[in-house]
Amino acid sequence: MIRLFKHYIPHAVLLLSLCDLALLLLVGEAAWQLRATQTGMSVGPLVGRLVPLGGFALIVWTAMIAVGVYRSEALRSMRYAGARLLVAVSLGIIALSVLDFLVPGATFWRSTLLYAMVLAVLVLMVGRVLIGAVIGTTPFRRRVMVLGAGRRAQRLHDLGERPEAGFTIVAFLGMNDPERVVAEAMPRSAIDDLGRFVDHLGVSEVVLALEERRNALPLKDLLRVKTMGVHVNEFSSFVERETGRVDLDSVNPSWLIFSDGFSSGRAFSSAAKRAFDVLASSLLLVLTLPVIALFALLVKLDSKGPAFFRQRRVGLYGQSFDLIKLRSMRTDAEKDGAKWAEKDDPRITRLGKFIRKVRIDELPQAWSVLKGEMSFVGPRPEVPQFVADLEDKLPYYAERHMVKPGITGWAQINYPYGASIEDARHKLEYDLYYAKNYTPFLDLLILLQTLRVVLWPEGAR
Repeated sequence: MIRLFKHYIPHAVLLLSLCDLALLLLVGEAAWQLRATQTGMSVGPLVGRLVPLGGFALIVWTAMIAVGVYRSEALRSMRYAGARLLVAVSLGIIALSVLDFLVPGATFWRSTLLYAMVLAVLVLMVGRVLIGAVIGTTPFRRRVMVLGAGRRAQRLHDLGERPEAGFTIVAFLGMNDPERVVAEAMPRSAIDDLGRFVDHLGVSEVVLALEERRNALPLKDLLRVKTMGVHVNEFSSFVERETGRVDLDSVNPSWLIFSDGFSSGRAFSSAAKRAFDVLASSLLLVLTLPVIALFALLVKLDSKGPAFFRQRRVGLYGQSFDLIKLRSMRTDAEKDGAKWAEKDDPRITRLGKFIRKVRIDELPQAWSVLKGEMSFVGPRPEVPQFVADLEDKLPYYAERHMVKPGITGWAQINYPYGASIEDARHKLEYDLYYAKNYTPFLDLLILLQTLRVVLWPEGAR
């Protein structure tokens, strides 16, 4: 994987996305050439078209990122990828058509965009088949050796078996594990020269997956492979990098303290984040005020009670604030106390099902963002009753409050809606990853991919 602004991106995803960007540039030029030939006009020098070509490619490419073209599901399923590609190209062409209308003559002709749309879908699908067949092969995966043969080693084995995995495990070495789980693991005693063994297998990374590290660290082995230029990684850090979440089953306070992340040098990033929140929330409130007013009226007509729902939530550093949303439940929904929403929750009104599905009920939260109680991106704010319960049952739950809560977040785009302690645990792993690795780049990535959650709201309740 490559680390970009503290966030890890798989090599396969990076290579595929750059190839797609190059293909989009070629498609844009082909569409221009086709339209020029059809109308009998001069094609003109390529230099004069670089800006519109680049604009076309970047806008469609951004739409592809937003709708999830590079998610693991799209890497596994051509049907999934094809559907997302069609939506992404369509959205990109619509955006370019609007831009062409607002700035006449500065972009492609709308007829050229039609050619570009058809060509883009065809070329990108063919390109994905050809490129995916190459980058998915073993030679394009990192070669990893695992020290350990217990449950942690088995988890790495399962992780490496996924089609989208960017690594392949070439060897497991049993290191006197109390419980041997990986049957194919070789005993360390069977290898005389570990350095020669690593070199022979072409290992690029060694992962330490011992169940018990106290008085069991193979320091001599680790030093030998490290001095050979082979990267040595610890289990929790490896899982964090490969999955985009902090693994609660293996982390401990010392890892959180000494691992990279939770940087205090975020003054510029925090200022930029706040400036964006103020500008974006102000613009969103102005643009959506008619929508909010309309649905507030519809909520009043649909069921008895106020149009807006206010609830106490826990924010930054554990401080509470009032969250405002369009009401989607009956007024007596929480007469017995707050509880998680269920599938086909009977407390949700008829209109509430719709506004939850398309996320219209979330729009008033922009007011909380403008006031500084929330951000656009961050962990989901929970009610104090849930927080108190989860802090008792889940380790490090309080650490998610070290960043402002958000309307959308890393957990929301990576994990469907959950209504159990186990679901809360999984979402906490993503929240901790965000709190640990926050950068404006990660915020941008989350904001883009929120579009996918809105278009395909599988987890909305």
